[in-house]
Amino acid sequence: MKRSIVWFRNDLRLHDNEAFNDAVKQNDQIIPVYVFDERVFRGKTKLGFPKTGAFRCRFIIESVENLRLKLRKQNAELVVAVGNPEDIISSLARKHKTSYVYCNRERTQEEVNVQDALENNLWQIGQEVRYYRGKMLYYTADLPFPVSHTPDTFTQFRKEVEKFIPIRKPLKAEDLEIRIPKELDAGDIPRLEDFGWKKEDAGILMHGGETEALRQLNYYLWETDLIADYKETRNGLLGRDYSSKFSAYLSQGCLSPKQVFYEVKAYEKDRQKNKSTYWLIFELLWRDFFRFMAKKHGNKIFRPEGTKDEAVPEYVEKPELFEKWKEARTGIPFIDANMRELNTTGFMSNRGRQNVASFLVKDLKLNWLLGAEYFESQLVDYDPCSNYGNWNYVAGVGSDPREDRYFNIASQAKRYDPDAAYIKHWIPELKDAPHELIFNPFAQSGKSLHHQYNYPPPCVHIKNW
Repeated sequence: MKRSIVWFRNDLRLHDNEAFNDAVKQNDQIIPVYVFDERVFRGKTKLGFPKTGAFRCRFIIESVENLRLKLRKQNAELVVAVGNPEDIISSLARKHKTSYVYCNRERTQEEVNVQDALENNLWQIGQEVRYYRGKMLYYTADLPFPVSHTPDTFTQFRKEVEKFIPIRKPLKAEDLEIRIPKELDAGDIPRLEDFGWKKEDAGILMHGGETEALRQLNYYLWETDLIADYKETRNGLLGRDYSSKFSAYLSQGCLSPKQVFYEVKAYEKDRQKNKSTYWLIFELLWRDFFRFMAKKHGNKIFRPEGTKDEAVPEYVEKPELFEKWKEARTGIPFIDANMRELNTTGFMSNRGRQNVASFLVKDLKLNWLLGAEYFESQLVDYDPCSNYGNWNYVAGVGSDPREDRYFNIASQAKRYDPDAAYIKHWIPELKDAPHELIFNPFAQSGKSLHHQYNYPPPCVHIKNW
């Protein structure tokens, strides 16, 4: 009897899961496994933040619960454990005398280290890993260039692949007959408290899991036609529907990017095709681009000099400024509102992320890695390639043809929150403040937000406000 393990990682779904699909077809029995890596769920970043904050921890737990439920509906089971995946999976492989471990390959250093350790453990018992790709639109083998020659600017990358390389169709899981060993010890799914969090730490913006992911995809396209205005609403800040909210599901693999692509194409054929429907695909291309950049440049995306590998900008050493940024006490309402949203929900709009990142690097003149690691800890939709790729981009050490990119916070606030509704929602102590003060936090004392509304004074002076 041929038996193999399917190691679920950041691919917590059954639809369009090539590793899972092939394992079921090529084996008499499979053992689906998910391991909560204690180094990820209990560890710290280099700067001391929790590697997995409460928001993402809850989202992943819900996603694993949903995956187990979906497998059980097909008379299968998901083995769940907490520990080091390389040890737990190799132990299962030895115990059940499996042939292979099927999984999706990850690209950044910490994940690669786990893959290498697992391969070494399996080699000692005569087994090996079979790798697949599950988080991208494009397959490496389909590219018109080797990954090492991937263009370093997004526009050039898009021009070389978008119109010439077809997107492979997603695989379906519903037709598979899944067989598992009898008397499989499934294990318990851990709770938030097992990782040091309380339920009140993890406010719920969206629930995790493949079922919720596909429901959100259907809602955003077919139920509401929200995608038809996506290009106009994507820079919104307030309300449920300004964003597609796909990012968290994509980051944990609850939703396949290829599934999104073909749903959008079906929508365009059945209802309408416009700039907004294209723009959603455009942003999926950005995700692929950042992943290819991580593969091409490796650990450079995590270093101060970024992928440009040039001289490191001069940053100031003022921990108190970073604390004010992190705790939403900068005294700049537009920045603080975005940071309060992040700290309350684990989410922030793309527009907000660009602004708070630019403010940290260009106005506070702090090391961009401080912000990148804090985002890594807090974001429910954290993905290492996209997160660090975007911070490289904003900090001017990554893939951006424009030199010294800068976001003018005053004009950004007035443009994207002209009636201050977003600011007042997240900073209710300013609900009665006039717009001239909200949009001019540098007003003279006596008329300032600080004196009239007990709001923190600006922590830095911004020229040409």
